[in-house]
Amino acid sequence: MKIEIYQTSPKLNKSNLAQIAKTISTSDADLVLFPELSLNGYKIKDALFENSFTLEELDVLKELSSTKDICIGAALKEGHKIYNASIYFSQNQSIVYKKQHLPTYGVFEEARFFFSGSESSVFDTRFGKTSMFICEDMFSGDVLNFIATQKPDLILVLANSPAREFRDDDLLIQDNWYSILKTSSILSGGYTLFANRVGFEDGLGFWGGSCVITPKGEIEKQAKLFEIDSISTQLDKKLSLTQKYYLRKE
Repeated sequence: MKIEIYQTSPKLNKSNLAQIAKTISTSDADLVLFPELSLNGYKIKDALFENSFTLEELDVLKELSSTKDICIGAALKEGHKIYNASIYFSQNQSIVYKKQHLPTYGVFEEARFFFSGSESSVFDTRFGKTSMFICEDMFSGDVLNFIATQKPDLILVLANSPAREFRDDDLLIQDNWYSILKTSSILSGGYTLFANRVGFEDGLGFWGGSCVITPKGEIEKQAKLFEIDSISTQLDKKLSLTQKYYLRKE
């Protein structure tokens, strides 16, 4: 199964949908993955309500999922509530995950604008048992415990992680992220796919570095830092089965 991760720099409005649909239509991958809020941009603030999407407004992605699976981040409107959501489209159906942990420290103020989700889940895809998480979720003990307990075959992580704590040759936040992503793969015995955005918004610069982590906790592919990029690879089911054997998961 071929997967492709697109590391994008979205605009702060709903115009991203047309470009993303065009990108998806030309991909030959079985699964295409985009970052957190890639349909809206991150620091949308008070323009959020008019620029968020209902699920019905994303029918073009549902139609495109007849030939490939799609995982994408969006500000999703349900009645008077708006969620920071990850949406998985497959075979003209959709599954929605709502970000549970909304950061409100430092430069982050998500809880001012979004309602939080309440649960993690595992669902079946052509890649096996699959789970979705969004950025800050991965820094919580309950999510890592869920991964260790449920052992999904594929973990999809969508992020808008800004660059901070620069060092001579890398970023501390990059090292932190890769440590967590490697841990999630080792605990689950499955692949972890990480899609992080790039570009600048309201003083924030996003570092990218999207990557594929194998079931053994190794980085198989990594996108460029601070540049729009894409990476692709074939997932090796035998590698996952071997790692799950070592974890003694039936």
